[in-house]
Amino acid sequence: MEYSKEFKTALSNFSSVEKDRLIFRLLKKDKLLSKKLYFELIDPETADQKRSQMEEYIAEKVLLASKYIGNPKYFLVIIRKLSAEITEHVKITTDKFGEVSLHLILVNTILNSNEKLNQQRFDNIYKLYIYLINKVIKALILIKKLDEDYWIEIDEYLEDLKNKIHENTYLEKLCINNSFDFDWLKCEQIPDHLDLIVKDIRNQGFLK
Repeated sequence: MEYSKEFKTALSNFSSVEKDRLIFRLLKKDKLLSKKLYFELIDPETADQKRSQMEEYIAEKVLLASKYIGNPKYFLVIIRKLSAEITEHVKITTDKFGEVSLHLILVNTILNSNEKLNQQRFDNIYKLYIYLINKVIKALILIKKLDEDYWIEIDEYLEDLKNKIHENTYLEKLCINNSFDFDWLKCEQIPDHLDLIVKDIRNQGFLK
């Protein structure tokens, strides 16, 4: 929505008290904005510190959720909620590195349970695996937008991920069947226009 010059002028003419009341009314209705302003204005913790807390939180939550792997639908619901919390962290802190690293950590932590995952029927676990593959692809696309100084650290996550995918027979085959190229799991080998490549793959009916 665009605001007219007249509307902006009218807002500027509010008294300090009126502006304060308006701000607090808006913040009550927008919790995300409230958290973002708190972080930017007075939060003593940095984005790096909050990212570290999220890493610990992911490890804890996935470990607790792993007991539900035998119920893949419910397990996926938990993972989606956890991913949404990562997204909220990014929106509050504008942590672009964390947007990549935390989602890769999430996928890697889930695949720590490969032994349990490999015991599941393929048709029961299919939606979870497609979800994870798409999470990885999104992270790979975002990596190309990061400063290359981050690539060494990101490559460690990707190498770990590559090994875990190859340890999971169904997930490995699903990656291959959906045209996922394992060479992408190294920062310098991610195609410049991976988003367009993925769009074409989806247009062919894959990654769904």
